[in-house]
Amino acid sequence: MPGGRRVAAVTDAHFDVAAGECLALIGESGCGKSVLASALLGLLPANAQTAGEARLGGPHGGALDLLAADERTLARTVRGRRIGLIPQSPAAHLTPVRTTRSQLAETVAALRGIRGRAALRTAAEEAAARAAFPAGHLDRHPHELSGGLAQRAATALALAGEAPVLLADEPTTGLDRDLVEHTVDELRRHVDEAGRALLMITHDLTAAARIADRVAVMYAGRIVELTDAARFFGAPGPRHPYSRGLLEALPERAFTPIPGMPPELGDLPGGCAFAARCALATGVCAEQPPMAGAVACHHPHAPEEIRA
Repeated sequence: MPGGRRVAAVTDAHFDVAAGECLALIGESGCGKSVLASALLGLLPANAQTAGEARLGGPHGGALDLLAADERTLARTVRGRRIGLIPQSPAAHLTPVRTTRSQLAETVAALRGIRGRAALRTAAEEAAARAAFPAGHLDRHPHELSGGLAQRAATALALAGEAPVLLADEPTTGLDRDLVEHTVDELRRHVDEAGRALLMITHDLTAAARIADRVAVMYAGRIVELTDAARFFGAPGPRHPYSRGLLEALPERAFTPIPGMPPELGDLPGGCAFAARCALATGVCAEQPPMAGAVACHHPHAPEEIRA
């Protein structure tokens, strides 16, 4: 709340993730992606407010509304058990006085009911291997790990619980390209073979193209496009000018950065928040565009324009 004002960090975020599916949530830093993830797990600051619904388990009977759930329910039945988390800042989420091995063993014991020293040791080592975490580092403490190793430890912990839903917030940060590909492929296996749902928040569009079934693009706290990954990364391509700008900024594409900077969430302009950076903006963009045809834009690119 800068200056005592409330800031709407995320507004009108409508999406779903099915079992056996990966939805990649992409966008520049500061657009609200991690705030959305924290809201789903009840990890926002105490002064934050949420509204709406976030249903875990399906749209009909028996689903749990995460935004209405109390802390006891979230802590005992959701976090780790039903939703696994790969956090954006893994070093801050690892227990500083416990080795990676002991944290993995504790996780599989608590969430999967595995007992016995030998069984726990095996389960911990299997989880570490899935995340490409070296067995020789399992008995090290978090402060002895590099950023990349801490990232892999956090991934191993999230996979170890075998939760039906996985929320991965920048899971490839600090990894070299080979390890990025290993991590993405392992997460994809986690989705395909076990039928789990994956919400992957990432700046790495190359990784998103490798893993995602669908793509949601967020800008200034709003989802501005939601489409199939094959369409987004291939033909006919995305329809929102911001989405196209993200792709064109990739080195393997035009390598053309989007001009300007995203607006501060506490000082959003009226109408379309992207208008000041958009070459297609006209007077109508002074009004907030509704989500229509899976894109929120007054001037969406038509498929024939994208192919031209």
